[in-house]
Amino acid sequence: MSDQPVAIVTAASSGIGAACARTLADRGYSLLLLARSEGVLELASELGGVGLQGSVEQPDDLAALVELALEKFGRIDAVVNNTGHAPGSSSPTGRRFDTDAEAHLLDIADQDWHASLDLYFLNVVRMARLVTEPMKEQGGGAIVNISAFAAREACYAYPASSAIRAALARFTKLYADRYARDGIRMNDVLPGYLDNWEWSDALVDSIPAGRPGTVDEIARVVAFLLSGEAQYITGQGILVDGGLNRAP
Repeated sequence: MSDQPVAIVTAASSGIGAACARTLADRGYSLLLLARSEGVLELASELGGVGLQGSVEQPDDLAALVELALEKFGRIDAVVNNTGHAPGSSSPTGRRFDTDAEAHLLDIADQDWHASLDLYFLNVVRMARLVTEPMKEQGGGAIVNISAFAAREACYAYPASSAIRAALARFTKLYADRYARDGIRMNDVLPGYLDNWEWSDALVDSIPAGRPGTVDEIARVVAFLLSGEAQYITGQGILVDGGLNRAP
């Protein structure tokens, strides 16, 4: 069994996932990284970890990642459930991706609701099924889910994401209540607008902090929530949005 803490990070080839991987590597974690892109293999090699190409939407890929972690290191101390964009999610320029999941609320097709459910919610549920027992056996662990500010205050520009991430918040609370006595914590991080996209001046002006956040700022919050310094924090949704969302 590894003497170093071991962390799994999904959707880790770029953006928030890559920033989390780098930050955790700097803090002494051994890493297991998953992403669709070949870039995850390069990043894992750079950070001295193990990379696996696959998707958080595929249960077999998640199972293979967890099995690899246990075979190589004998433990899993931390999980960062990060994702990409659901089909139809809007880019900052208004371009849409594969389908129209962010169309008019009642025009969203069932298939697009299901795609959002797989990407933003069931990925967490499936990962929890895989890592909970190993974490219980080793005496604890911590899970952080990368959500979005729309989980707290629904954003009509992103209706599918808003609804599904709100459901994730309730699952996180239920899981945290159930497994706190086993030493396993689960929290959500809710980023606002970040510097890995280009945003309009008007949108940036609407952020009280006066700028987008950085992926490194998100990664540092994630690392804190995974650490022993946060051992009394569980079931929470932590906004990291420069003051954009002021809902209670």
